[in-house]
Amino acid sequence: MPAVKFEVVEKNGQAVVHEIHKIVVHTFGIGDVEDPDIYAAQPIWDWQQTDAGKFVMENAINTPSYHQNLDQHTYGYRYAIVAELEAKKLSEFYLRWGKDGSGKIR
Repeated sequence: MPAVKFEVVEKNGQAVVHEIHKIVVHTFGIGDVEDPDIYAAQPIWDWQQTDAGKFVMENAINTPSYHQNLDQHTYGYRYAIVAELEAKKLSEFYLRWGKDGSGKIR
């Protein structure tokens, strides 16, 4: 279950509650390189140019962030792009591209 927070916004004199989910929208790996962040820039840029990437960049609450972890299977690095989406936009993302953002239904 993704991390959930609630945001209260005043709209037309009434308090409206938005449910915001923090999810991993894309993952990728790179090999063992000297400066992994420089090598990660190209896959991040390529993902931003896809339909899923454009959707997330347009509908994310804040600018999506990336997180780097060591990949012990390949002795490289594993990156995850994390974004905060409202519940309705999250449902649309899942319906269009699946839970892992690849477009493949599991």
